[in-house]
Amino acid sequence: MSKLFTPVTYRGVTLKNRVIVAPMCQYSARHGFANDWHLVHLGRFALGGFSLVIAEATGVTPEGRISYGCLGLWDDAQIAPLKRIVDFLHYNGAKAGIQFAHAGRKANAPIPWRGGFNETAAEKMELAFESWTSVAPSAERHTASYPVPVALDDAGLARTRDAWAAAAKRADTAGFDVIELHSAHGYLLNQFLSPVANKRTDRYGGSLENRMRYPLEVARAVRAAWPEDKPAFVRVSITDWIDGGVTVEESIAYARELKALGYDVVHCTSSGFDGAKIPVGPLYQVPLAEAVRKGADIPTAAVGLITTAAEAEHILESGQADLIALARQALDDPNWPLHAMRELLTGDTYGNWPQQAGYAVRNKDRALGLTK
Repeated sequence: MSKLFTPVTYRGVTLKNRVIVAPMCQYSARHGFANDWHLVHLGRFALGGFSLVIAEATGVTPEGRISYGCLGLWDDAQIAPLKRIVDFLHYNGAKAGIQFAHAGRKANAPIPWRGGFNETAAEKMELAFESWTSVAPSAERHTASYPVPVALDDAGLARTRDAWAAAAKRADTAGFDVIELHSAHGYLLNQFLSPVANKRTDRYGGSLENRMRYPLEVARAVRAAWPEDKPAFVRVSITDWIDGGVTVEESIAYARELKALGYDVVHCTSSGFDGAKIPVGPLYQVPLAEAVRKGADIPTAAVGLITTAAEAEHILESGQADLIALARQALDDPNWPLHAMRELLTGDTYGNWPQQAGYAVRNKDRALGLTK
């Protein structure tokens, strides 16, 4: 029996297999509202056999969005279009997740494929262009191309923390099964954790205990607002890949604290700050998931250039992680789990396809002599 296709349960939610979709920004929302693009983008992964589909980094405040095209969940009016997506995922056999995010000093960024803020006046109207002042732990810009953010004071910290918790309540109303706290990739919570971005001299800066303080305050507030029978994940940059930045050992300590607060899975990624020296290659982040899994005694999700069924199966069988998260590979092949079943399972797997497609794919494969 393939471990990749063995169900796993976290709290009251059972995932039908161990392959999930990691959050992927689409930069296609208007004023934070989901639309048909998000429905089709996320819905196709349910049709492709993924057990959990996690929606992109979703801003808990307007100024917390990575870009003006990112999703938001700071307003009750944003619930209904997300619920439409959740309902489609559920109807087609997948659990629905959403990642809560605040970009901090990396907010108000341009749409990646544009290469900069080059929207015409007409495009600004069409795309619902917005611009705002970002906030961060310290008044230090991310890079020279970003503006200097405003350092959060105590009132700002409390207001932002409460926004995370309010988003959790809205996500529950929308019917999401899983939430994921974005504490990675150089965004706000990662900015507090990392000495690269956190230059504060108060109780939120300096020592690891102080740098963890605000992320853990947010994590505690979100977990309290989220139903006890629903699991909560956290995405963590396990290392900055920068001398003087966050280390694996510090992230293990952070993961232990998150586990104590009731978090169920650490989604292990890395990096997020300028100057990182990243050893990019196949499976390059899997050792990070293994280190956290063993060091903090908490389930982990491995992500990052995992491309084949054999790789995914080995990661699980060898105890390096508990879940396999795909992002770009899922974009390239939305039917990845269905294709992996052919490799890893015996017998007829065509019944796992949507009924509208399974019989046709079987007939195609029969015509090619690939199956009986």
